[in-house]
Amino acid sequence: MVPISLLLKEMRSHSEGAPVVGFSDPFKVLISTVLSQRTKDANTAKASKQLFSKYSNPKELAQAPLQSIEKLIKPAGFYHTKAKRIKKISASLIEKFGGSVPNNREQLVSLAGIGPKTAGCVIVYGFQGADLPVDTHVHRISNRLGLVETKTPEKTELALKKAIPRKHWAEINHLMVRFGQKICLPRNPRCTECGLKRKCVYYKTSAP
Repeated sequence: MVPISLLLKEMRSHSEGAPVVGFSDPFKVLISTVLSQRTKDANTAKASKQLFSKYSNPKELAQAPLQSIEKLIKPAGFYHTKAKRIKKISASLIEKFGGSVPNNREQLVSLAGIGPKTAGCVIVYGFQGADLPVDTHVHRISNRLGLVETKTPEKTELALKKAIPRKHWAEINHLMVRFGQKICLPRNPRCTECGLKRKCVYYKTSAP
């Protein structure tokens, strides 16, 4: 298993740049994370910018015409489904929480369409709290390195929280996303450029 100190050192060397979630407002973090599902980061950024330039809070989005939302978020893909979800989330925030985004994980996942990863992103990037959201990068890299041996992101989250000290939780998503974009690519990972390869299960068993 890769020592946590070595993991953090190597991944920090590849983590330059803005946070992987380009907003600090909890509502914008929430909606942009919904938009990010099954699409590329550049598409998420474009769709989020277009959407928030016209609708920037739960009330505005809850009242916005569905077709208008669809048009604005089209770059993110699956825009029919995502537009409906965004409107429903916005309405639920008004109904349940007075238009504010809760900083409580249980309350966040009580909103329709909000799962553990999205809730974790809101806590980490919107409230600067301690959580460990697991997206495709985190799930893939954690298993490749042998930090965990899991089949689903939900199980990866539970296993990582046991393996990694709580004080590092909030940083892991950012580090692994950047590392996954630059080095540990989904296809053809750049193992020769990776300082973790000698400890990596994937490199030992699968790399050419």
